[in-house]
Amino acid sequence: MDEATRTGGSPMNEQQADSQEEPRSPEEIRHDIEETREELGDTAEALAQKADVKGQAKAKVDDVKQSTWQKVQDAKEGAQQKTQDFTAKAKEATPDSAGAGASQVASVAQDNPVPLAVGAAFVAGFAIAWILRR
Repeated sequence: MDEATRTGGSPMNEQQADSQEEPRSPEEIRHDIEETREELGDTAEALAQKADVKGQAKAKVDDVKQSTWQKVQDAKEGAQQKTQDFTAKAKEATPDSAGAGASQVASVAQDNPVPLAVGAAFVAGFAIAWILRR
């Protein structure tokens, strides 16, 4: 760069250009200072939050807990719904006669226990003979 390009440069920003054109009042300067302080405070707060690793980790843990709890609740509701659907389908698929037949067999067995005992003894004997033959 030579001397000619360095001299007579343009101002850095509009504020500097305005300040060179007209003098500012003390109130305007105070107002600018207050705005700058607020911006600086916001920036410092943002940097402090970024630097707070423990706080960030705690927030992340809380988010994961909430997310996991919600997933568990959703899975629980889904399982309950599937159980209800399965029970309803099983009731629809089971004929009424099958339930009635099982009730009838139970009542006959209670009324006549001797034939049931003889049948059970026969099955037990058959099972023992089969095991001993092996």
